[in-house]
Amino acid sequence: MTSSRPAPDWLADAVLYQIYPQSFADSNGDGIGDFAGITEHLDHLAWLGVDTVWLNPCFASPFRDAGYDVSDYLTPAPRYGRTEDLVALVEAARRRGIRVLLDLVAGHTSDRHPWFLASAEDPSDHRYIWSDRQVDGFVASPGSRPGWYRPNFFDCQPALNFGYARSRSEEPWRQPVDAEGPLANRAALRGIMAHWLGLGVAGFRVDMAYSLVKDDPEKAETARLWTELRAWLDRAHPEAVLLAEWGEPAAAVAAGFHADFFLHFGGADHGLPLRSLWNNGGGTVEEFWQQGPCFFDAEGLGTPQPFLDAWRSAAELTGGSGHIVLPTANHDFSRLATGPRGEEQLAAAFAFLLTWPTLPAVYYGDEIGMRYLPGLPDVEGSVLGPRYNRAGSRTPMQWTPGPGAGFSTAPPERFYLPVDPDPRRPDVLSQRADPTSLLHTVRRLIALRRAHPGLGSSGGLEVHNAGYPLVYTRAGRYLVVVNPRREPGAVRLADGWAGARPLEAQGARLVGGELRADGFSYGVFELRS
Repeated sequence: MTSSRPAPDWLADAVLYQIYPQSFADSNGDGIGDFAGITEHLDHLAWLGVDTVWLNPCFASPFRDAGYDVSDYLTPAPRYGRTEDLVALVEAARRRGIRVLLDLVAGHTSDRHPWFLASAEDPSDHRYIWSDRQVDGFVASPGSRPGWYRPNFFDCQPALNFGYARSRSEEPWRQPVDAEGPLANRAALRGIMAHWLGLGVAGFRVDMAYSLVKDDPEKAETARLWTELRAWLDRAHPEAVLLAEWGEPAAAVAAGFHADFFLHFGGADHGLPLRSLWNNGGGTVEEFWQQGPCFFDAEGLGTPQPFLDAWRSAAELTGGSGHIVLPTANHDFSRLATGPRGEEQLAAAFAFLLTWPTLPAVYYGDEIGMRYLPGLPDVEGSVLGPRYNRAGSRTPMQWTPGPGAGFSTAPPERFYLPVDPDPRRPDVLSQRADPTSLLHTVRRLIALRRAHPGLGSSGGLEVHNAGYPLVYTRAGRYLVVVNPRREPGAVRLADGWAGARPLEAQGARLVGGELRADGFSYGVFELRS
């Protein structure tokens, strides 16, 4: 059952920005980003128009999976700073009208978490899933406790026990969702959330939110768990939000989340819609996640239809209850500027992102066209195989020209990732000085979205041409054209389009009886009333 309380009003207008803390800004020259570095660059985000920031996990961790292996949910990782530094960041962001979301790793911990260390010594402890015999996928106990534990991703990430939706007599480790261990973990989740909400954070993006209850084919028990937490959140922290890493917005919103991301991974039902927009095969893509040419491709061989179909379905099922988040990229998948896609192609992508009725999410650096760098070495679990190297999406934010970009190349070399070696690489300082840059284009598009609510998440949409160029109207008042291919395109003007006033355009115009779009162009027009 979906919560009866709607999402906080502020979320409908949010422009999200994802920060990978290790790589964003290094304030002390140790080669690792930190809270103080983020705080020092909040003016960049405020200038850009961002009002909601999501930080990748920043809790204490051995960092075998870049912080997604948490060893203490209530203490920041020392590499980033102290609790006081995080609180100072949250407060400094608040003064600039920016809310901060933390990444909540709900389904597992590090194998160095005190909970797991205790569980590995105590056969009566059920905070994790233990088998008394070897089972496929389970890992041998590292302690005196005999048996094997179930991991959630890497072996160093033991799954917290939230119970199983279905029991089997021959598998006694399948505890029900209301057993002692699962109930203790539910209470712990609430305690963790309450702690950070009390310190001023605005909510959470929940990692692998769909994965908590095991053998839950319809996710019914997982949904009940989150709906219960959402009901508490509505009572205790009504302005806070929960964003899911679920990849199925209708299911996630029905489970109590305020919003869910379209994601790149998964099969046709989950990852294909987003991959069909951005994925050109040049970055983090497993072979079984391949699809035909993407729509935002210079050759113009793709189609927006898989995305349109998925969006329409999700919008119908989530309308009025929650939101769909459309990201440029994230820490697990390729940036917009990947493979053959160059900076000249990115303005059209941002025009689409910032005029579509979803919540836009910008991955740090995409606003300046930072590139995915292939072939980088493994750093903190970033490389999962020859076809799935996440390191190329995690390189340091390019604040200034030059090889360092504000990051020290001194030890610890185990962390440091190189910036783009191309001397023509984009950087914030240079693009701030150039009003024709991608950075200024993104800023103008964000400002346009804010100035015209009909271009936001709740304005109506009608697609008039689902090809090259893509043409749609918003709220019956705004005409948008996006042409992501190299070749120009045109469509005949429909009734009421003649005389439309350009609000923001690069290479798109109304000429005679046509709406014309140059290669790699876009235009946003206001229709005459």
